[in-house]
Amino acid sequence: MTEPSAQGQVTLSRQGPIAFITFDRPAARNAMTWAMYDQLGAHCKSLAADTADRPRVVVLRGAGGEAFVAGSDIAQFQQFTGGDDGIAYEAGIDEGIGLIERLPMPTVAVVDGWAVGGGLAIATACDFRLATPKARFGVPIAKTLGNTLSAENLAKLRAAWGLQPVRRMLLLAQILDADTALACGFLHGIHAPEEIDAQLAALCDQLGALAPVTQSVVKEALRRQTVEAVADTDDLVRTCYASEDFREGVDAFVNRRPPAWKGR
Repeated sequence: MTEPSAQGQVTLSRQGPIAFITFDRPAARNAMTWAMYDQLGAHCKSLAADTADRPRVVVLRGAGGEAFVAGSDIAQFQQFTGGDDGIAYEAGIDEGIGLIERLPMPTVAVVDGWAVGGGLAIATACDFRLATPKARFGVPIAKTLGNTLSAENLAKLRAAWGLQPVRRMLLLAQILDADTALACGFLHGIHAPEEIDAQLAALCDQLGALAPVTQSVVKEALRRQTVEAVADTDDLVRTCYASEDFREGVDAFVNRRPPAWKGR
């Protein structure tokens, strides 16, 4: 039986008007297990429902100083048997990310290290992002797993980064650095590790002093505009997750060997 510490956890804490969601699985660079996704969703629902003592800002960050979130735990994909598993997985990710986006208060991601795959999606779902110089961003699935992203996930990445950086991350499997993310407008700021907490506190103070209803409705309006005209690409997702290449990518990743792509 796997120890709870190996499974990781997503914790929720409160400091005055600020709520903190922490991804706590540092031994695996905070890679998300199914249980951690469930915990994240439960925390978001709890925060959204708390109308009596609602926090003014929610901060999301990773434990350990190595990563924000290094994607999903790849070993879990060994359970997949076909394209429909991919459809269900991507839909689940979209649902969880949607819970972050629908939080009525502003959200801030603090990225120290890796924010890749699902971790990039989580960071993108936040309203603002602060990072240290060692922050790294990407979705290198063309190099690792041979899977794909949902239409909503792609639309949100494009809205946050612009088309060409998303092509670099997905078609070239490039990992982009903090300076590139700042130049794209993805980051609110880059700060040294010893300074980032003070910068975070200042940003939270700014956000907490402004009109909450305005913030809430603008957040929702922007979310709707981003996803309203998203194309249906389930056929493409199903094709990718049903491919031999996806099964090869998962096996190669888990067994720490280079994948041998076959294009089918």
